[in-house]
Amino acid sequence: MRTVNVSQTVSLSNHNNFALFGGPCVIESEYVVMHLAEKIKDITTELRIPYVFKASFDKANRSSGGSFRGQSMEEGLKILRKVKETFELPVVTDIHESYQAEPVAEVADVLQIPAYLCRQTDLLVSAAKTGRTINVKKGQFLAPWDMTNIVKKVEEAGNYNICLTERGTSFGYNNLVVDYRGLEIMKGMDYPVIFDATHSVQIPGGNGTSSGGQREYVPTLSKAAISVGVAALFMEIHHDPDNALSDGPNMVPLHELKNLLERLQQYDKITKGSF
Repeated sequence: MRTVNVSQTVSLSNHNNFALFGGPCVIESEYVVMHLAEKIKDITTELRIPYVFKASFDKANRSSGGSFRGQSMEEGLKILRKVKETFELPVVTDIHESYQAEPVAEVADVLQIPAYLCRQTDLLVSAAKTGRTINVKKGQFLAPWDMTNIVKKVEEAGNYNICLTERGTSFGYNNLVVDYRGLEIMKGMDYPVIFDATHSVQIPGGNGTSSGGQREYVPTLSKAAISVGVAALFMEIHHDPDNALSDGPNMVPLHELKNLLERLQQYDKITKGSF
């Protein structure tokens, strides 16, 4: 089982205590990003949870063309760099097109491939060639064993710093379910597996021009994933999710985060002790 070193402070392994990939869905503003990075770091430092700050500079797959997408790549990377330097945190952000890989890799420690784009060969290869850790989200349309081909594409480009993320599977229209067998299947590919606790409760396109979500089920799904054993949890977190500019219905409220993580640590201790 491989260990992937994201930074000097974060190493991912399915056998290690879980890490957190967390932050707002999108970079709404420098203030929002800096505020959340500071507060989440305080919580994870107190709980001794390895932490990678997450925010997207652009959400290119919004339900509606009129939805807020974020900042330009240049402005978004400027803000992410400030997070890194101010709070000494590794950062993860999405890329959507091949040309973005190289400039984003100059700032981001982890390049994330969105679920809808997980089979895009040129995107995967461009990301892999940067040498950064590549987190590939399993498409809602894929079986977990289909991720083997995606792993091979990244490996054949010379990169073995790979993480695989489960984020739910399409179940009819506007609905997702999580098959927890998939976590074990992807763990069998010998790379760290991450569970995306907030996108797994999303209702894609459920509000017509935006996606809905059921954030009340984040704790339940997270406990189940931790009980299987994963390297990290991915959570989108916001201080005011009801007024967030993207994915508010499925984000974890900041004031609930500490208690949730404390409970999950108890499950993690039991699970990892059984390996």
